[in-house]
This record gives sequence, structure tokens and C-alpha cells, in this order.
Amino acid sequence: MSNFKPLHDRVLVKRLPSEEKTAGGIIIPDSVQEKPQQGEIVAAGSGSRRADGNIDPLGVKVGDKILFGKYAGTEVKMQGTEYIIMKESDILGVLD
Repeated sequence: MSNFKPLHDRVLVKRLPSEEKTAGGIIIPDSVQEKPQQGEIVAAGSGSRRADGNIDPLGVKVGDKILFGKYAGTEVKMQGTEYIIMKESDILGVLD
């Protein structure tokens, strides 16, 4: 995603695929699957600007796998792929 650069403390996230089976082996059809709340950061802004003009860098980086809230960010479609643009504060944590 080289043609999009988020501004300030925003990141561009691509959702990770969700599980299609339950732990018991039941296959979940696409029509009832919830959208996954995990994703990978594919682009990141430079950070938030403080009142004195200095920039606080982001605590996440491109390639980090993250967990985010169910209603976090704004969904966009670019070049046929769905992404979410969200603020760093919408990220709940980084997955190992």
C-alpha cells in the first residue's frame, strides 16, 4: 500500500482472516461470521503533534499485528481491498 500515507497518529490496517470453524469443528457460514477484530498495520503516520510543535512517535509500526475494538476506525476500500483507518488510541494491543 505504497500510495497511501496516514496522517499524524492514524494507521492503515488490513483485517486478518477470521476462523471459519468453531473449537468443536462446526463450520460458520460467511453470512453470520463477525468481522475479525485483529489486523496488521500496513501504513502508519508520523505521530501526534504536541502543543509545542514536537511530534510524539507512534508506539506501533508497520507489520505489527494488533487487536482493536469492534467499532474502531473507518472502513475504506482501495484497489479492491478493504482496510480500516484508525487512530492509535483505538488499538487495544499488539499481538505476539
